[in-house]
Formats: sequence, C-alpha cells, structure tokens
Amino acid sequence: MHKDLLRLMRAEQSVRRHLAVTLAAAVIAGLLVLVQAELLAGVLSGRFAATALAGLVAVVALRALLAWTQGVFGGRTATGVKSALRRRLLGRLQELGPARLSGHRSGELVTLAGRGLDRLDAYLTGYLPAVAVAGVVPVAVLVRLFAADLTSAVIVLVTLPLIPVFGALVGMTTKAVTERQFHALSRLGGHFLDVVRGLPTLRAFGRARYQATVIRQVADAHRSATMRTLRVAFLSSLVLELCASLSLALVAVPIGLRLLGGSLDLTTALLVLLLAPEAYLPLRVMGTRFHASMEGVAAADAAFAVLDRTADPAEPRAVPDLTADPAESRAVPDRTAGPAGSRDGAAPPGREPPRIELHDVTVRYPGRDDAALSGVSLTIEPGERVALVGESGGGKSTLLHLLLGFVQPSEGRVLVDGADLRDLDPGAWRDRLAFVPQRPHLFATSVADNIRLGAPEASQEDVRRAAAAARADEFVERLPGGYDAQVGERGANLSAGQRQRVALARAFCRPHAPVLLLDEPTARLDGRSEAAVVAATADLSRGRRRAPRHA
Repeated sequence: MHKDLLRLMRAEQSVRRHLAVTLAAAVIAGLLVLVQAELLAGVLSGRFAATALAGLVAVVALRALLAWTQGVFGGRTATGVKSALRRRLLGRLQELGPARLSGHRSGELVTLAGRGLDRLDAYLTGYLPAVAVAGVVPVAVLVRLFAADLTSAVIVLVTLPLIPVFGALVGMTTKAVTERQFHALSRLGGHFLDVVRGLPTLRAFGRARYQATVIRQVADAHRSATMRTLRVAFLSSLVLELCASLSLALVAVPIGLRLLGGSLDLTTALLVLLLAPEAYLPLRVMGTRFHASMEGVAAADAAFAVLDRTADPAEPRAVPDLTADPAESRAVPDRTAGPAGSRDGAAPPGREPPRIELHDVTVRYPGRDDAALSGVSLTIEPGERVALVGESGGGKSTLLHLLLGFVQPSEGRVLVDGADLRDLDPGAWRDRLAFVPQRPHLFATSVADNIRLGAPEASQEDVRRAAAAARADEFVERLPGGYDAQVGERGANLSAGQRQRVALARAFCRPHAPVLLLDEPTARLDGRSEAAVVAATADLSRGRRRAPRHA
C-alpha cells in the first residue's frame, strides 16, 4: 500500500467517501460468492428445489450491480485523487521556483503530471479494491470450508500463503523494471520537448538529424523497458496461475476419491469444489492488479519526491502539509495593509520603495563547486537605481533571483527594511516587485491576457494604457484582433523586440509595485526595438527602485 497516496485520500473528504463505497461494494460482492456457492451446490445436489435458482439469479444480479457501483465510484476516486495530487504538485512546483527545479527537465515534469499520474487509475480502481477483497474473502471462505470439510480446509490453509509469497518475490522484480520503464518514458518526454523547443537552433547548426538519431535511441530504450515489463508481468501471471492450479488439484483429487468412496456427501463435495477456487482467486487478482498498477505507483513516487522535497539548508521553511488544501495554506497578499507582511502578523510597511541590504551573501547551487555569488554586500536605498555590470556567468541573474526569492543564500542575509527576506511572506514580497526577464515567456492566450498576467484584475483600459506606455500598442493594434489576438506558445508569432515590449507592458500593468527588476531588457534586439524598450524602461522606472543588469 502506498502510504502517501492513502494519506492524500484521507485528506480529501469526497475521495474518502467514494473510496469507502468502492471498497464496500467490492467486499460485499466478494462475500456474496459464499451465498452463490451454497445455492448452486444445493440445487445441483438436489438439496434445494429448482425454485432456488431464482435466488441464485438474484445473487448474480446483485453482484453485477455491485460491480457497476464499484466501477463508477472507483472512477470518481481516481479522478479526485489525480486532481488533488496534480493541484498539490503544481503548487509545490510554483513554490520551489525555477532555481530548485533546475535538475528536472520540463518535459519530465509534464510527463509526470500528465500521463504519469493517469497511470494511477489501475492502482486506485483495481489494486486497492483487490487488496480489500483479498483481506476478507479468503478468510470467510476458509471459515466456511472448516465448517463444511476439515481436510479440504487444512489443504487450502496450507497452500494459500504460497500465492502471496510467490507474488511478492515476482513483485519486487516487477517494481524495479517498471520504475526503469517510467524513467525511460520521462527521459523520452523530456528530451523530445527540449529538441522541439530548440529545433530552429539545431537546424541552423546542422544538428537536427543527429538529434533525430538520439530520439530514436531513447525511444528504443523505452520500448525495450516496456517489453521487459510486459515479459515479467506475463511470467508472474504464469507463476500465480500455476501455483493456484496445483493447489486446487490438491483439493479436488481427494474430494473426488472420497466422493467415490462414499465418505463424503455430494452437497459438501460440490460446495468445497465451488468455494476452493474463490479462496485463491482474490490473491491472484491482487497480484495481477499489482503488476498493472506499478507504472502509476512509480509516477506517484516521483510526484511525492517533488512534494516532499526539503528546502535548502539555509532556507528554514517548512514543507507544506499534504493534508491541507494548498488554496487554504497559500498566502494572499494584502494590498491594503502593505506588500511585505511578516509572518508574525506585524503591520507591514506601505507601498514606498524599501531599503534592501545584502550582507556577505554567498549563493551556491547544488552540484557546483564554485559559488555563483561570493561575499556580496550591497545596500540599495529607496528610489535608487542600481545597474549590475559584468561578464556572462558573473552572478547577475543569480542576484536578481535572490531578490525574487527563487534562491536562498547559503551564507549571509538579505534584509528588506531591516527584516530578513526569508521571514517575509514570499507572495506578499513578490507583490511589491515588477520583473522583466531577459527571455520573457508568453503563453498561448490573447495579448491582453499576457499583459495582465501579473495583475489579473486589470481592466481592458488598464491593459491598453500599459501597452501604450511600453510602446507595444503600435504593433498590437496591427495584429488581427488587436488585443484579443492569440499569441503563439512562447510568443512564436512575435519578434524578440515585440515580446520584450509585452513583458514591459506587464510591468506597467503593476503600478503598485515599487521595485523594478530588469534582466538585460535590450539584449538581442535591433536598434529600433532597443530604442523603444529603453524609452519605455525610463518611463517605467520613474518613482521606483530599478535594478537592471547588463552583460
């Protein structure tokens, strides 16, 4: 049983209710096998009249109804669990930020949140009900067999543990090969997405054919891992079926001999022959469902590895409780009281530009020997403009990410109006910031929605004003549909200068933010676009603290 998934299901009331109905339907349907066997044995032996067949039909119909109920509520359970897990996973990815997710390919995370978690259906709708049935029905069958025939009951009691033992031995191998299969799938998804994103660059440098060969090799590795998984699954089914068949033969042969010898009546013999397979069947089904659900379990392990990922050593933030709804635990910025409210509930300062101090700050990334920043001390007074100049890799972007809260200092402190940045609420602090990245990301939605990304409450007039201030209106109004024109993924149908001006318009759409962070806003722009961006940046920085960086 997956403890983290069970903990998640207990935290969701609707999921808990649907799971209870699913398990109850499965167990009751399994227990009705005893009634079905009693009626069938009685009718075949002449103990019951033929009218008892009506009761048998009713039992079969009731089992079918319970199977339908199990399927419906099992599907609702799976949908609820996957939705809750995706919600927590996306919330955790947002909280970790880009720096601490640098070891994960975006394609791998997409595969995990999409197809990977979809594989949980087999675990939630198949394996969990099978476990509940396997824990109840074999015991009930054994009790009835002991009451009917002691010899047969002892044989079943001795041979029954062989199935879970062999199932566990095969299951360990299945889990290992399934994890390798899922990792191969994640690697394939991650590499394929990277190649698609970089296809123009690959074609420009003549490396597209080589990457096609790499994708073919990765796909072959995934195919081989899938075939190994299927081979182990088929072999495990063979082992379990063979074990169950031999165990049933040990019961059936003595029953036939005793029936011929006259030491056993027909009703008891039929009852034992009908019930004995039902003692092994739940365990065999559980083993089969276990193998089918392993890919989903591997995906759940990967998801909870991200959810349970501890913060950096220098970051004393608690890992969020999975039993709480992230919508309730996420801090909501108080736009009236002040933007950088402290966690102890003290009244935060107003919207005036804050004083920012860096004291001997050192930042080290995991897996790198050299520090990205080493012993940096800096004081930015309210209203002051600071430009960071240095060669590529000197730590300029790291310093901006430090102010954004995406990374935490390994040594030293960052103070905002005398308060440690780590003690401030991240959402409220970022509400005071307007950030223009070096490579702004535009989403596949309208131009207006891209501009109001940081201010979803902005009106259409606010969006137009922001675009005009960023010199973006001159090209937006020429687009088919104007501000309602759809932007391609990552701004594919816009030039670099146009994407940069849309990013500036986003910052203009956040007039309440007193701190402006610019990461090489004019890099890779032509002269005309650079002049427009520089003029817009000058307007944007009036009355704000500006911290641009230059290569």
